[in-house]
Amino acid sequence: MKKNNIAIILARGGSKGIKNKNIYKVNKMPLVYWSIKSCLKANRISSVWVSSDNNKILNLSRKYGANTVKRPKRISGDHSLSEKAWRHALIYIKNKIKNIDAVVGIQPTSPIRPPKLLNDGLKKFYKEKLDSLFTSEKILHNFVWKKSHGKFKANYNYKKRPMRQKIKEKYLENGSFYIFDPEKFLRKKCRLFGKIGCFTMSKIHSFQIDGYQDIELFKNLKRYFQ
Repeated sequence: MKKNNIAIILARGGSKGIKNKNIYKVNKMPLVYWSIKSCLKANRISSVWVSSDNNKILNLSRKYGANTVKRPKRISGDHSLSEKAWRHALIYIKNKIKNIDAVVGIQPTSPIRPPKLLNDGLKKFYKEKLDSLFTSEKILHNFVWKKSHGKFKANYNYKKRPMRQKIKEKYLENGSFYIFDPEKFLRKKCRLFGKIGCFTMSKIHSFQIDGYQDIELFKNLKRYFQ
């Protein structure tokens, strides 16, 4: 039996780095459009929902084929947790769709997200019998410095710099999408819980748009939007 997987895209009206970020045009279309498009084309996703406090975003989302959830202002601020918005939307959707097998939590700041990645992520989620899953980029370097009391300190011995090939691989959570069991999510109130899986993506697919410099970078990646 086909699983009923829903996508919930969080796209509030306010933003810090870019004014009206979710409707800012990237490759001639509003940023939120690219996430809606990918989800609608992913054949493992049954329905697509956009949660927003902004009427313009909600109207555009409906125009592009998504269902919408009006999010309260109290959970739409700069410091509001995504979990609260996903929880609010999920409770609303459950009143309309009784049997939901998995939620794909989407953040529009990662617009280069081919439908195949969403399908493959869901395939992994079920194959490995996961409770939750996050996307990541594999990183093969670990030369990290931090500033403490005005001085820089390295997390490695810079006097005996290790060869890159000998550094253990790590996985950088990129926030492109999450997948989680809906009922367990409502109980845990956290996007990651239980048996957690990691779906690895390329550096290109891991790019996020947080500031205007990122917009300029993405203008040179047009072919990935096709």
